[in-house]
Amino acid sequence: MTSDATVRRQTLFWLAATALVLFAGIGLRYPWPADEPRFAQIAREMVESGQWLFPTRGGEYYPDKPPVFMWLSALFFQLVGNLKLSFLLPSVLASIGTLWLVHDLGRRLWNPQTALFAVLVLAFTPQFLLQGKAAQIDALVTFWITLGCYGLLRHFLTGPHWRWYFVSWVAMGLGIMTKGVGFLPLLMLLPLALWSHALPPCAAPRLPPEGGTAPAARQSRFRGACWSWRLLLGLPVMLAVIALWLGPMLWQVHSGGTDTMLAYRNDLLFRQTGERFVNAWHHVKPWHYFFTQAIPVVWFPLPIIMLVLIKPLVALLRQDAKLRVLLAWVGLVLLFFSISSGKREVYIFPALPMLSLVVAVLWVNGRELPLAKRLDGFFRWLMPGIAAFLTGLGLLMWLAPERLPGKLQDYADIVNAVAAPLTGLGVALIAVLLWLRRSDLFVRLAAASLVGWLFVALLVWPRVDPYRTPQDMMEAVEQHLPPGAELGLIAFKEQFLLFSQRPLTHFSYLAPLLQQEQNAWIWMREAPNRHLLVPTDGELGCFDVSRAVSLGEAHRREWVLLGPDAVRPTCGTPARLQRFHYQPVANGVLP
Repeated sequence: MTSDATVRRQTLFWLAATALVLFAGIGLRYPWPADEPRFAQIAREMVESGQWLFPTRGGEYYPDKPPVFMWLSALFFQLVGNLKLSFLLPSVLASIGTLWLVHDLGRRLWNPQTALFAVLVLAFTPQFLLQGKAAQIDALVTFWITLGCYGLLRHFLTGPHWRWYFVSWVAMGLGIMTKGVGFLPLLMLLPLALWSHALPPCAAPRLPPEGGTAPAARQSRFRGACWSWRLLLGLPVMLAVIALWLGPMLWQVHSGGTDTMLAYRNDLLFRQTGERFVNAWHHVKPWHYFFTQAIPVVWFPLPIIMLVLIKPLVALLRQDAKLRVLLAWVGLVLLFFSISSGKREVYIFPALPMLSLVVAVLWVNGRELPLAKRLDGFFRWLMPGIAAFLTGLGLLMWLAPERLPGKLQDYADIVNAVAAPLTGLGVALIAVLLWLRRSDLFVRLAAASLVGWLFVALLVWPRVDPYRTPQDMMEAVEQHLPPGAELGLIAFKEQFLLFSQRPLTHFSYLAPLLQQEQNAWIWMREAPNRHLLVPTDGELGCFDVSRAVSLGEAHRREWVLLGPDAVRPTCGTPARLQRFHYQPVANGVLP
């Protein structure tokens, strides 16, 4: 039997190793589409303009998300002074915070062994490190939601801890200010109330001197210390936190009163929240999408482990009300997101930390069972097989790329760039699995995952980066533009703003292509020496595309430069006159 001290040392090692992998690769790549360049550019504009209350993208208000993630990104950019080094930090630090919260819950609610296995579960579940190493909102909102759950569980299961209870409401307020679903910890109150009779008293009373059990009335008193009228004060705390942002924003809209401010407020508070949930306009999926398509991939191999050990899991749920609370909350989160027609894999990410604790408890109690031994044997064949496949694929990409499927041959440059790292990854995984062949299954899975992400972050990212950014194309723009020329954009990507070396004009990122084109036509005719950067996949009626200068491909689209000679004599009138100017303080993403 492993001692608690040994388990704690092992846990510290895996916490440190996972944190190291999360930090690995920072500064080795630029923001990549689709979401990262958008948030990086917004953060950059906050620092450059000093306007933090209304996020802007190319000078145009960005109403899709509340501002907390952008604030943190801007804060790190201001502190570090280099966007390439800072844009991943919010997700990395949020993931490390989530990892610590899960570990601490496992230790307090169960034992150090459970805390260790919960850390390992997060380390080997693909979605955790994938989001932790991406500059998207989801890692941060998952941290706030996990902190909210942590505070509630500390209060109701190990308390009363009123400070932690109110911290959970503060976290929910910050979560809502990060992404609208930050209130999800509230769903945990349902199973906590349902099984309150079966849960431990809020604060374990001292046993009578003779060693008997505490009277039922006394235990009820301790439960009442948690379930008191003070619970109602949580809502005002959350609203007060939200008001710190919402109040100044609404006041500015009221006092300023411009149409763009009103549109920002209405879009952010109504269209991007309730309307998007009830009547999603993109990422429309069937109700079962998360269960049949997303979870088997992004949470692999957790579904397999839980299905194989379903009987031990059911037995544990009958015995342990704490486990029922966590699994019920995970189920409520999945149900909540399944109701909406719009679905993405990242939506269910906030449920993963609590699920990791459920799987950890299951493994601690069931890993010696015959079914668990068979599961271990299955992965002893599967994991080396995957490593051998990666090695063989890397060698094929390296030595005989002409034998690859046609779709892969379309990306010959990227294939050539990742061939050697992929081969090395396969060989490294084989070596690690041989070294840890006698270790627990979760240890082998976590080690393989961390090694894989190290290779990706340190060797694959730098090689792929030139193909995921428009840096070369924006340099070509500078070579083709005459001195003093002005540049406009139509149907552009946010990365173009990041790599721009001159002031830019665009005609509303969100406007239909026809309206952008018509506004661009007016802008082009107002002054000489103006040029327009446009993709070739849109039909343009106001410009003669035959006079365009090709600049190559970016984001799987060909881009061309239109000069004054490409402007046709007539064009339709736009439904709305719109143009936005952006002038970078520093050239490109490097200050």
